[in-house]
Amino acid sequence: MIFFNPFVKFVQFVVNNLIGMVGGWVVGSLREKVLLICVHLRPVIRLGFSGLCLLMVCSLSLRSQDFEELSYGKFIDVDVKIRTFLGDFSRNYYGNQAPSKLDILWKKFLGSGNTVVSREEGETKWSGCGWTGQPLLVEEDGEYYLIQGAYDHNLKKIDANTGETIWEYEYDDVLKGTGTIWSNKYAGNFGKSLIVLQGSRRGVKNSLYSDKIPSYRAISYFYGIEYWRLDVKRTASYSRDVDASALILHDTVYIGLENAIFTVLNPNPDSTIKKDGMVQPKIYQELNLYDSKDIAKHRGNLVTESSPCILNGRIYITAGSGHVYGYNLDTKKIDWNFYIGSDMDGSPVATEDSCILVTVEKQYIEGRGGVFKLDPSRRESEAVVWYFPTGNATLAEWQGGVIGSAGVNDRTRLKGYPYLAAFSAIDGYLYVVNHKEIDEAKGKVYGPDNKTTYPTPKLVFKKRIGGSISTPIIVGNKLIAAGYGGIYLFEFDEKGNFELLDNKYPGVFEATPIAWDGKIYVGSRNGYLYCFGEKEDTISSPKKISEPQRTQSNTEKK
Repeated sequence: MIFFNPFVKFVQFVVNNLIGMVGGWVVGSLREKVLLICVHLRPVIRLGFSGLCLLMVCSLSLRSQDFEELSYGKFIDVDVKIRTFLGDFSRNYYGNQAPSKLDILWKKFLGSGNTVVSREEGETKWSGCGWTGQPLLVEEDGEYYLIQGAYDHNLKKIDANTGETIWEYEYDDVLKGTGTIWSNKYAGNFGKSLIVLQGSRRGVKNSLYSDKIPSYRAISYFYGIEYWRLDVKRTASYSRDVDASALILHDTVYIGLENAIFTVLNPNPDSTIKKDGMVQPKIYQELNLYDSKDIAKHRGNLVTESSPCILNGRIYITAGSGHVYGYNLDTKKIDWNFYIGSDMDGSPVATEDSCILVTVEKQYIEGRGGVFKLDPSRRESEAVVWYFPTGNATLAEWQGGVIGSAGVNDRTRLKGYPYLAAFSAIDGYLYVVNHKEIDEAKGKVYGPDNKTTYPTPKLVFKKRIGGSISTPIIVGNKLIAAGYGGIYLFEFDEKGNFELLDNKYPGVFEATPIAWDGKIYVGSRNGYLYCFGEKEDTISSPKKISEPQRTQSNTEKK
């Protein structure tokens, strides 16, 4: 619940009126005025006739931010359900309930926009949304809203029930990644109380060598207005985009930028600085996620696209340089470094037994890509719990392995069900393994270097769904997997028997879905954001299966 004391606001109102009389009228920008008027229709009605009269009499000498505070009066119930990529900062939560069918309840055209993939190719048009592209979900007074980045260059707030756009904010390029929503307890006004931190590609009119590239920004969740932008500086990496979702602890942001710098900053709009002609956040620390050997091997492909996770006092992040780094929150240093050597785009996922799942692409390595389970409480040489290799295959520029992240059922696992991990691979298969059970009969398998051997987990289910870079999600006893072959919905029992409930091919999917209250939300490269679920005329009597209970994440336990 976000609350503003009416008496305090009244005092501020009187003070600002005095200032207004002395210094003249102080007003906001035309864009901000329009946004505020639109957003305040609902609270003005709540205030009633007396409140409306008060606003009409006094708004002439109020600054726009004071107007927004006063108009909201007492409170608004706000509950952030899906805060960041893969739910929260353990990266292992995807929603509370999935449907049993994939009927299209509504679809929203997100639009198209130009971007530059390379100097040789020049500008090209992309539509809809892509990798990672997972929507965020917020409940306001019982109504649900999505935050969605899109390829038309806009960050959008969308009514989750109807698909109606509430507001949109334009960037300089397409938005690939997923944002993170920060609940700002230090907010000076209502608009700053909930902030979306979202990255984009570098800018259609920019080059790698441009003086300034502000591809990471802070946007008001309520109003869609900008509070600051971060200049992503040039490094040995050949990218200055931002695909990652930030991890936020209290009032501090931790994020890996595509320039391969692990950046720690203050997101508070009231603590910004003016630098290079822009309002920018205050940076606390910057650490390189590569070394000189990585530059020699990967050249400029040092790009960090993954979103960090937290586990037992460390923040873990996978880097395009081939490392899994552990940042110690007490010492503020990287003190754990597991080297794989491949490019890694997927985010590390924390498991219930205090391990992390790391996906591996087939690039710069002799062996096959796949998935590691690592125990970071051990030294690096002893950290591997198991490795699961996937097949080699060519899809676009990829040669195999897993590009997306692993999905687990740890947080919504039903009683008596196994601990599952699912991942979609470039070879066209969806794999589901028991991440707590080793396949003793199979013996050891070769790792990414094609020399070292490791135990491998028990394979529970394998299904050809077509190549994918999306992350499959598990909610209770349902699994949703999206990819270039469409979207698939499975149900499974406590013995690991899987049944295909439905599949649809409205377009190709690179984004990762979420599931909430029997609906699935996911965007496609065909230009549309979809809401899937069960239409009333198709709903049949469901099987009697207990509702999954969300358990605490490692973040919440901390």
